[in-house]
Amino acid sequence: MRYSLLAVSYEKIEATTKRLEMTDYLVELLRKTPKDILDKVVYLTQGKLYPDFVGIEIGIAEKLAIRAVSKATGQSEKKIEDDIRTTGDLGETAQQFLKKRIQTTFFQQPLTVQNVYEHLDKMAQASGPGSIGQKINYLAGLLANATPNEAKYIIRTVTGSLRLGIADMTVLDALAIAYGGGKETREDLERAYNVSSDLGNVARTVAEEGINSIKKFQVVVGNPIRPMLAERLGSPQEILEKLGGKCIAEYKYDGERIQAHKRDDHVTLFSRRLEDITGQYPDGRELVRKYVNAKETIIEAECVAIDPDTGEIKPFQALMHRRRKYGIQKAMEENPVSLFMFDALYVDGKDLTQEPYPVRHNYLEEITEKGDRVRLAEYLITDDLDELERFFEKAVEEGCEGLICKSINKDAVYQAGARGWQWIKYKRDYKSEMTDTVDLVVVGAFHGRGKRAGTYGALLLAAYNPKEDIFETVTKCGTGFTDEDLEKLPGMMKKHQIPHRHPRVLSTIEADVWFEPRVVVETIGAEITLSPIHTCALDAVRKGSGLAIRFPRFTGNYRPDKAAENATTVNEIIQLYKNQPKTQVT
Repeated sequence: MRYSLLAVSYEKIEATTKRLEMTDYLVELLRKTPKDILDKVVYLTQGKLYPDFVGIEIGIAEKLAIRAVSKATGQSEKKIEDDIRTTGDLGETAQQFLKKRIQTTFFQQPLTVQNVYEHLDKMAQASGPGSIGQKINYLAGLLANATPNEAKYIIRTVTGSLRLGIADMTVLDALAIAYGGGKETREDLERAYNVSSDLGNVARTVAEEGINSIKKFQVVVGNPIRPMLAERLGSPQEILEKLGGKCIAEYKYDGERIQAHKRDDHVTLFSRRLEDITGQYPDGRELVRKYVNAKETIIEAECVAIDPDTGEIKPFQALMHRRRKYGIQKAMEENPVSLFMFDALYVDGKDLTQEPYPVRHNYLEEITEKGDRVRLAEYLITDDLDELERFFEKAVEEGCEGLICKSINKDAVYQAGARGWQWIKYKRDYKSEMTDTVDLVVVGAFHGRGKRAGTYGALLLAAYNPKEDIFETVTKCGTGFTDEDLEKLPGMMKKHQIPHRHPRVLSTIEADVWFEPRVVVETIGAEITLSPIHTCALDAVRKGSGLAIRFPRFTGNYRPDKAAENATTVNEIIQLYKNQPKTQVT
């Protein structure tokens, strides 16, 4: 299969602002793709070579890519850098210079998907002395045989800025149409993806073996399961009513959620984004190895930083010092971690994801040995409103964000990859006006003026609508940013910049700059109000109105641990609005 077919499809997808059109183009591409390389096409369309949990990234910086473009086109690096200042995109610059290249096509070898994939894989695997030169040579070799259009997307792929913004759910929709017989099979495909976290494998399996083979996907130690997510409510009464009158309430620790996979003495830790973070937490790995008494298991825990002198829990931002490749030992000494276990998904051959939460919790208690830095999350089983409220206050006093209240009914299975009412967040200050933070997705920006000239004056932020798989604008945020933030924002967002509103973004506001929905930031505001401009919860509270966060402020916390689809949802914004004392819902 020619790589040019991918490039043409990517160009169509990039040009559309309509989500249905984007899906149609993707269906067309998947149907054209030979079944034996469908997994590779899916990975490339995601801007990667393997599932995230494999931990292999192409990892080439823009400066190295510039050197490769220079080598392939014969243009100086300075000339290329100057052109990037105009285009804002090395991919487009490479495209333009390759159009001008004086070279007959006689000497070019048409690129195939397999050839491109193999070269990118060699780049990703190259390491040690001389690896930088190898990567540049591999990339330059590809560009030398690429058409200008192909070069644009190859460059964007290797620099991590493909900008198609195709979500996993869009790929599943397209697979259901192309190979499953219709959208009604999407649920089976999604379940397979949720337990395997490998979209390429799901794609190739359904294409080669049919939809029935998809139903045989099972939980496997070493392959992370997409995490179950929670809704939120603002009072014990609402929570108990929603959960059938009784629940198990657990402390919501201010840490990083991890999924630990243990087979004998081998332990791997995955983030909520399914990335292998074992190297960041060698002490966490040892805690699982020592205190989890099972031969094979998958468990979930909250990993929190603790003060080595007092043992007290530190805030989430302390864990950011652990996000590094070097100096791990020093970071580990300054910010050691504790693990608070809260779920068991697999134990010694038994898949627990279809078991109700009380059964999973019992397994967790049986296999977890308590230690100074390992224990089950503090919990309470109750049907009493006052008791739940006191437990909430106790959690806050002890440095937690609040509670996660979980259903103990027979249908309380682990809903991998889903957000539902089996788990409900109850965090501090929900009972007042908006004094709690929300995690919102950057979808656009507005040029700054005066002191902010040359950077962004404000960001357009959105909440996630999981039902429609879209992002709905909820506020423009221009305060709370330090001078350092303002200086680095354009560079940080550059690889996510696209020329028009993304098809998955619903906005009536015209931003100066648009981004694919990828970056999550923590924000707080004065209150949530009805809005004639923003699209969040449009028509849900009042016909013709959405909801907006008034007087928003960036807290200073970027959330790299959260995917855009893990951001605050539209339903959560609605609940926060309704929980405000002065809100009169009409």
